[in-house]
Amino acid sequence: MVWLVRHSAKYVPDKNKMAGVSVRDVAAQDFINAYASFLQRQGKLEVPGYVDIVKTSAGNEMPPQDAEGWFYKRAASVARHIYLRKNVGVGKLNKLYGNAKSRGVRPNKHVDASGSINRKVLQALEKIGVVEISPKGGRRISENGQRDLDRIAAQTLEEDE
Repeated sequence: MVWLVRHSAKYVPDKNKMAGVSVRDVAAQDFINAYASFLQRQGKLEVPGYVDIVKTSAGNEMPPQDAEGWFYKRAASVARHIYLRKNVGVGKLNKLYGNAKSRGVRPNKHVDASGSINRKVLQALEKIGVVEISPKGGRRISENGQRDLDRIAAQTLEEDE
């Protein structure tokens, strides 16, 4: 449990009473970048062969600019999302990572992301033991996954200070 001290509109961890650091204590972008680089260095995440040419959603016009590392960033983002919310399935991730499709002069509409990519990310995270299938449906974070994510969060928080 991390004791928090209120400063203006933002909560800052009190260093004197800090017992443990969780993913919630680290800024999302910092954690995702740190965990993605950890996954890439580790080399255990199974990356599909088509990641350099595929679009991530029907609403996108082009594939991601970072052809090498976007799959790791998506995996880190999915792991963080599942850590914060329990029982997340492919459908919820499709909605989360979807975007607005430009339809010319007509109004934009929300389009879900590619289910194949999100499914492959979940399968890869499940294979390395970060997530597990929940009996209630969807995926949840495993004990080993929670330990790893908290360790990366603590390292990220130390680097920021």
